[in-house]
Amino acid sequence: MSPLAQPLKLRDVTLPNRIALAPMCQYSAEADGLPNGWHLTHLASRAVGGAGLVLTEATAVVAEGRISPRDTGLWSPAHVDAWRPITAQVAAHGAVPAVQLAHAGFKASTWWPFATERGGVADADGGWTPVGPGDQPFVPTYRTPAALDQAGVDALVTAFAQAAEYAVAAGFQAVEVHAAHGYLLHEFYSPLTNHRTDGYGGSWDGRTRLALEVVRAVRAAVGDRIPVLVRISATDWTEGGWTVDDSVRFAIELARAGADLIDCSSGGADPNAQIPIGPGYQVPLSARVRRDAVVPTGAVGLITEPEQAEQIVADGQADLVLLGRELLRDPYWPRRALAKLGAQPHWPDQYLRAF
Repeated sequence: MSPLAQPLKLRDVTLPNRIALAPMCQYSAEADGLPNGWHLTHLASRAVGGAGLVLTEATAVVAEGRISPRDTGLWSPAHVDAWRPITAQVAAHGAVPAVQLAHAGFKASTWWPFATERGGVADADGGWTPVGPGDQPFVPTYRTPAALDQAGVDALVTAFAQAAEYAVAAGFQAVEVHAAHGYLLHEFYSPLTNHRTDGYGGSWDGRTRLALEVVRAVRAAVGDRIPVLVRISATDWTEGGWTVDDSVRFAIELARAGADLIDCSSGGADPNAQIPIGPGYQVPLSARVRRDAVVPTGAVGLITEPEQAEQIVADGQADLVLLGRELLRDPYWPRRALAKLGAQPHWPDQYLRAF
């Protein structure tokens, strides 16, 4: 059997293979963050296509945690009801439905990529004041955030825990905490964006405190059976920023806090970072964290070829490969890849005539 076709057990949940749909914002939600028919089609089609794990886009734990006014959320019973038919369809087609819980921090209240406007969204256009570790905007065209005080930090941890409870109620079988890409949790642990002098800043322990508190709260909320993944930016790609050495240490602490797999992405804290983008450019980050922290990892970033994905798993560079743009281009890539690798994937009965 191809290593890519082997199941992956995380707590009481078993992924049927090592291929995951990476979280990708669709910017298509209703005004109140409710998912709709687009999200059902987008996510269920990737399950039909054979992905073992289907992750939602970054789904905000509070309204002001959305990247844009068109992002999905999971902060009320109404959101639970809206997500249920989507998770049911993903599971019915053989994949594990998972939600990425997120807070955009100082990158919130921005225009979606295919809007004509750019930068921060004004209140009059449906925007809001974002929050962050401090009061400096990410870039001058973004809105100026309000620095979180202790009450705000406490409320944030509670919001992640509540959203995790809602996730289980909505039928999600795994939860990922988004702590990457310059969003709120990454803003706190990166020395490039956290200049606080209280217990949530300064030292390495202070800067990572919030992310660890969130992971502990999410773990307690979902119980012992549900897997908890954490997406991190394994390096800031900037001198004086977060490094892969930091990520090894962080991964060990995240595992102690209840994380089952570290999803290794990178960047996002510095708009001027020089990132060496190319095929599999983030795979060495996953391999390093997996080896030195001795935790399961996921690799993501320009993974496009079946043989490339198989080699990543076979060589022990990651336990899971997450595909983004390639699965936008071809929802059936997982089944095609496994067939090419000799794994004889099961196709839906409705599609057998094509094969």
